[in-house]
Amino acid sequence: MLEFLKTLLDSKEIITNGGLFLIVLIVYVENGLFFGFFLPGDYLLFLAGVFCGTQAFAVGIVTLVLAVTGASIAGSLTGYLFGNIVGKKLLHKQDSMFFKIEYLVRTRVYFMKFGGKTLIISRFLPIVRTFAPILAGMVKMNFKKFMYFNFMGGTIWVFSLILSGYFLGTRFPQIMHYLEYVVFFFLAITSFVVLKGFFEMNKKKKKKLSRL
Repeated sequence: MLEFLKTLLDSKEIITNGGLFLIVLIVYVENGLFFGFFLPGDYLLFLAGVFCGTQAFAVGIVTLVLAVTGASIAGSLTGYLFGNIVGKKLLHKQDSMFFKIEYLVRTRVYFMKFGGKTLIISRFLPIVRTFAPILAGMVKMNFKKFMYFNFMGGTIWVFSLILSGYFLGTRFPQIMHYLEYVVFFFLAITSFVVLKGFFEMNKKKKKKLSRL
């Protein structure tokens, strides 16, 4: 089980051993199923583009982009439907390794600040990306509006990350020797975004408490 989880968190292993099927599955789960928030997202897509650009991944770039875009949109749609039907039960769910109520609270903050655009912005925010469609379903967001932002968000997220990786892989194939640094770069950005959101949320809590 530990080895399986290790594989799921290793983007290189996912691409080389799991192929397109595992990439699509992980993107689907991470984009709307609450227990998939810990899965790699941004750097998985970027590395898939790099591997495709260097021809180390025997999948065409068009096939890769379309399959992953479809998975991201379908994943968010599943999260929306889940939130619409049973999502309110999550509010009474106890915290566990795969779920914390603060994830919903953090996502709610983004919805209050950006509205439907959160479904686009959240694609680039770990954890929020997973819970945004669930919360959209919980608040009964208009389905057509949801699907518009879902399609836009999924397309922008996938195209920007995979195609930027593909461009670098095509122009600079030697980047394959520095994959650890690429992953570290994305982890650094991810950690910064998560910590920034955490501190901002705590800051707002303190302001509210000071007003009471």
